[in-house]
Amino acid sequence: MKKVISTLLLPLMLIGLAGVTSAHAASGYPINKPKELDWSFAGIFGKYDKGQLQRGLKVYVEACSACHSMDLVAFRNLEALGYSREQVKSFAAEYEVEAEPNADGDIEDRPALPADYFPSPFPNKEAAASANGGAVPPDFSLLAKARYVERGFPQFIFDIFTGYNEAGPNYIYSLLTGYEDAPADVEVGEGTHYNPYFIAGSALAMAAPLSDELVSYDDGTPETLDQYAKDISAFLMWAAEPHLEERKRTGFVVISFLLILTILVYLTKRSIFSRIDH
Repeated sequence: MKKVISTLLLPLMLIGLAGVTSAHAASGYPINKPKELDWSFAGIFGKYDKGQLQRGLKVYVEACSACHSMDLVAFRNLEALGYSREQVKSFAAEYEVEAEPNADGDIEDRPALPADYFPSPFPNKEAAASANGGAVPPDFSLLAKARYVERGFPQFIFDIFTGYNEAGPNYIYSLLTGYEDAPADVEVGEGTHYNPYFIAGSALAMAAPLSDELVSYDDGTPETLDQYAKDISAFLMWAAEPHLEERKRTGFVVISFLLILTILVYLTKRSIFSRIDH
């Protein structure tokens, strides 16, 4: 009976999904396709630029962390960015997290430890929405993977086989640098800001969060909106996929092994069947 019901419901589910997809496509968002940048982590042998990731962390801390959480990133993970254990411990101590209940059942705050995760700037979603005009700022942990904008046919087909990873960072960079005045024929709601790269509409509640000379860099890198957007986009890609380099190395070894194995099997087959009359 369950199989019959599933068989009957499957076409309806597919029709529903098709309707949602068609509605999204008909909306025409984003208006502009994300800009495609050259990232250090692109390609089969791509690697993260640790200097860029450190700058991206600085941008997050000084310009983004007041609104956006990173619930899935632990302070100890920052060692992968090139920081020592002592530096990570010192960095974590600048934050406060809830301690275990004491003997009276009261919960007090304590300095964070490397094993703790980045604390949310708001106690709950309701408080986040109230402080941001009704819109809850998205968590940054997986944002670079969640905001994936397909590049259209036929590119998206090749992206499946090549493991294209840059769609999310391209979108984030384009959004951060894409704020502009709305055209005369576009009506923007009160409290929203026009951005043709926004994936869900023509305007969003978040105002432009970055501007030139907002964050100070210690390595002499230009302190511009363009550079800030690149650095935070790369950092969010690392936050969403910290093991990207390892995955690519493992994938290359596996594919190379399978190719060699295929060649050996083919040669073995020819060697064996060449002595058999057909």
